[in-house]
Amino acid sequence: MATIEDFDKLDVRVGTIVDVLLFPEARKPAYKLFVDFGPAIGIKKTSAQVTANYTPETLMGKQVAAVVNFPPRQVGPFMSEILVLGFPDEAGAVTLMHPSKPVPNGGRMF
Repeated sequence: MATIEDFDKLDVRVGTIVDVLLFPEARKPAYKLFVDFGPAIGIKKTSAQVTANYTPETLMGKQVAAVVNFPPRQVGPFMSEILVLGFPDEAGAVTLMHPSKPVPNGGRMF
């Protein structure tokens, strides 16, 4: 069973997607996302398999929740620095977690 101390090890922050690129080299359809977490953390990048529910246009400017303290992970030719969080919808496609109203970038989830 996980403890509150285990949860506290995760640094989950909110950021705004500032750029979206297609990721044709990925094994499964994906985008390259660039997320701004404010001045303390900066812009971090990740790949996300969210093409079923989002277009690049609908992702631009969207705030998302992400784990920012995992080690970088190589995804094909792309280095992913964060893990954006989401849930599967009824079809199994990812729906991203986001705040219900705008909040400052870099805010920590608690």
